Amino acid sequence: MRTPDSSWVPNVLAEFEQPLTRYAAHITGDVERAREVVQDTFLKLLRQKPAQIRDHLAQWLYTVCRNRALDVLRKERRMTGISDAQLRLQAHSGPAVSATVEQEEQLADVLNILTTLPANQQEVIRLKFQSDLSYQEISQVTSLSVSNVGFLIHTGLKTIRERVHAQPALRRVK
Repeated sequence: MRTPDSSWVPNVLAEFEQPLTRYAAHITGDVERAREVVQDTFLKLLRQKPAQIRDHLAQWLYTVCRNRALDVLRKERRMTGISDAQLRLQAHSGPAVSATVEQEEQLADVLNILTTLPANQQEVIRLKFQSDLSYQEISQVTSLSVSNVGFLIHTGLKTIRERVHAQPALRRVK
C-alpha cells in the first residue's frame, strides 16, 4: 500500500539498494538472503514517515538492515563465511573498479585478509569504507560507542597493514 509520502522511496532505493545488499551479504554469507533482508528493509521504510527519518536515513537503513540480517542468522542458527565468488563480486561492485587483473587480485587478497579479522572489526571497517558511514553513524548502527568504533577500525586497519607488508605480493597495495 503506497502512501503519498512514499514517492521518495524509489530515489532511496536507487542509492542504497546495492550497498545494503553488500552489507547484508557480509552478515548473512549469502547474496540471496541479503536481497531478502534488503527487501524487508525497504518494506519497513515504506511504513515510515519521511520527516521522522530523513535526517538520519542512512543510519536508519543500515540499522534496520543489520537487525533483520542478524534475525535471519538467528533463525537459521548458522553463520557462514563469505565465499571467494562473493569476495570477487564485492571487488567488482565498488565505485572504483580496478582496471588491471593484478590490482583486482591484490584487492581480493586484502579482502581475504579482512575476513580473518574479528567479526566486529570487519563490520565497522565495511561500514566505514564500503558504506561510507561516519563513526557516529556506525556507532548507532552497531550500538558500540564512537570511541570503540574508532578503536576497532584503527586496530583492524593496523592488522591489515601488517599482514599486507608481511606478504611480498601485496606490498604495492596501500
